[in-house]
Amino acid sequence: MNHCDDALDALLLHADDMADLRRAVALLEQPAFSIQLVNLLGAPIEVAASKLPARARAKLHAALRVAMHKAVQGALSTMDDTPAPASTRLHKLATAATGAIGGFFGGWGLLAELPVTTTLMMRAVADIARSEGFSLADPRVQVACIEVFALGGSSRRDDAAESGYYAARSLVAEVGKHAARELVDISARQAGQHAGEHALRRALSPERAGSYLARLIEAVLSRFGIVLSEKAAAQVVPVLSAGTGALLNTLFTDHYQAMARGHFIVMRLEDRHGEAVVREAYRRLQQARVAGTGVDVAAASA
Repeated sequence: MNHCDDALDALLLHADDMADLRRAVALLEQPAFSIQLVNLLGAPIEVAASKLPARARAKLHAALRVAMHKAVQGALSTMDDTPAPASTRLHKLATAATGAIGGFFGGWGLLAELPVTTTLMMRAVADIARSEGFSLADPRVQVACIEVFALGGSSRRDDAAESGYYAARSLVAEVGKHAARELVDISARQAGQHAGEHALRRALSPERAGSYLARLIEAVLSRFGIVLSEKAAAQVVPVLSAGTGALLNTLFTDHYQAMARGHFIVMRLEDRHGEAVVREAYRRLQQARVAGTGVDVAAASA
């Protein structure tokens, strides 16, 4: 038996860590936002999403690109780094409020709402990272917060090669590692002139963000943009009331809070036991879940 097998056995025997990993699997492998949306609001949403004009999608993606850069700078560089329990309900209420305003004004309202909602969601993700014991000053954690938006759960749009948490994570893993190194270099160069959070804020600004950070955001947008298009289509369905914007943003935020919680639980366990060990334990738990012996998502979210 090699070292990896010994480490895996130790993890499998550690009740608390295995309970955390079971919770992460339940959160990360739950149905994607699009499936939850259809289940909640019905077939009109699916039809609307499929008929959203290409021009509208292009505008959304352009607005989202700007919003994501601003969210990275506005959220990660301004939050207190003191460990504290995550304020998940507060962030849901905040995005529900912006969703209600955006929903009232229809498609144009969505474009105006997008930067605010994206920043609030980034803060919600960073808040969860902090509650799991991670420092927001760590470039690896900053990158991981961005990567959360590339995670979406199992979707009908995903084929066998792309579905699942580790598969989605692998799509951005390499560029994410380079982006973390680049953030370290940029913030180090700025630290001589601007100490602490000022250096981080300048490092994360769109003007100073390095090529790998820009590439990471583009990689994330390739998946997050699909989810946003589905949300946008639902928000402009004529038969739905303006108040649906609040409901959509609550579901939207809840989904990515779940992705963030699962992601940072896995990262915490990987730091403790090693990536290979946790990945293998995750695979076994996922197989058990598919076989019908896994954990309940609702219980994991509690």
